[in-house]
Amino acid sequence: MLTPLMLLKSSFTPIFLVQTPKSKAQKLHHAFTKTFLTNSTPPVRHNASLNFATPPPASSAYIHLPFCRKRCHYCDFPIVALGSASTQTHHDPRVSNYIDWLCREITATKVDQPASTTPLQTVYFGGGTPSLVPPSMVSSVLESLRVKFGLCKDAEISMEMDPGTFGAEKMREMIALGVNRVSLGVQAFQEELLRACGRAHGVQEVHEAISVVKSCGVENWSIDLIASLPHQSCEMWEESLRLTIQSQPSHVSVYDLQIEQGTKFGRLYSPGEFPMPSETQSAEFYKMASRMLTDANYNHYEISSYCKSGYECKHNFIYWKNEPFYAFGLGSASFVGGLRYSRPRKVNDYINFVQNLEKGIVDSSGDGNINGKDTAMDVVMLSLRTAQGLDLKSFQESFGSSVVLSLLEAYKPYVESGLVVCLDEHRRTIIDDLDYSFWDKTNTEKRVAYIRLSDPEGFLLSNELIALAFGVIDSWKVSPQYQEAKST
Repeated sequence: MLTPLMLLKSSFTPIFLVQTPKSKAQKLHHAFTKTFLTNSTPPVRHNASLNFATPPPASSAYIHLPFCRKRCHYCDFPIVALGSASTQTHHDPRVSNYIDWLCREITATKVDQPASTTPLQTVYFGGGTPSLVPPSMVSSVLESLRVKFGLCKDAEISMEMDPGTFGAEKMREMIALGVNRVSLGVQAFQEELLRACGRAHGVQEVHEAISVVKSCGVENWSIDLIASLPHQSCEMWEESLRLTIQSQPSHVSVYDLQIEQGTKFGRLYSPGEFPMPSETQSAEFYKMASRMLTDANYNHYEISSYCKSGYECKHNFIYWKNEPFYAFGLGSASFVGGLRYSRPRKVNDYINFVQNLEKGIVDSSGDGNINGKDTAMDVVMLSLRTAQGLDLKSFQESFGSSVVLSLLEAYKPYVESGLVVCLDEHRRTIIDDLDYSFWDKTNTEKRVAYIRLSDPEGFLLSNELIALAFGVIDSWKVSPQYQEAKST
């Protein structure tokens, strides 16, 4: 039976790795959530970050606010559709009741550390469309987090917001609550594409939302775009990228549309068949985004993510570094104490889960029990998403030298072809005469310290390249070094 992250791995798609575009929720957490919460998948999986002896306490929290005006044609995430005209939700019992249960889940969650010891450094409101939720209810959630875990004064508090669901007044209220990072779900700058996707907003609302975010003084904000939409042309994609750059966000997320079963798009279209773009066209979209955004001084720091210097999403780095995080709400997946735990996708089932949590019948935290191969695969997969790549020294210290040598040997042809890049300890590219004795202190000039995928060609073949690493790890016998670290 496939474990949740094995499902994540088996459903890899090149370019953007398993992330399915939806109305706003495009961050890595949703890739975890999607794969953890398939109906056939058990809600738990033991796993860990590189610190095997004692998994560090979680210092980040994902909050799922599932409300949308309508379901987009490509979305298969757990949402609650309120109706196309629903922008005022103060008196909607579906919203207020859910927030009550959400706060109860936060309060009932077990923690190993007092709030003053490990306060939250990042909070991420995803959905759904979190900007549909009244600020007063967002305040209740933040207060529950603050009481339970503590909240750093300079915590990054992100919120996904959709055009047409907020104005300047609501934006200022969210800022007053501590929201200091906005992820704006634009997706496209063409009216016909927005309509074809079933989006609830139009181009005029996109421009209005951008104006509101900038006029309210939000410096840390992102625009989300979707490539490879039905009938999308290179000219349309170029226009969306150009208008995004002109809007001057500090961050841009670019996602490739994946057709999911059970969605309207899944019933209408097949990948690679007209009016969907071919694989070659999708690759050209990706290369165009990489070229245009890089030329505009955005750092391509993760497969789907670009930012101005200093504006990386701190919360998403928690996922990419395979570090623990809390998660609360419908369909969310947490990673605490070495345990990945997914919550039910349906509201009534979620309510039953919270009740059982309060009674002590279920526990969403783990005891540090871990699986070496699963963890090694997770670390490789998540590290190779990023421009930083895989830290071979840390990987060797955790898993032993033999598996690292096997990885490097498997990647030799791809290093020669330029799809995989080897870096020394100063992150300088090593071009020839590679020395794979990375754990030896001699020959520091040629020693391989990191490996990463090249941009954009290596990222485009991330499916094959990471699958190759999985094959190496799957044949690996857990080393005594790992067993010793695990037992301490």
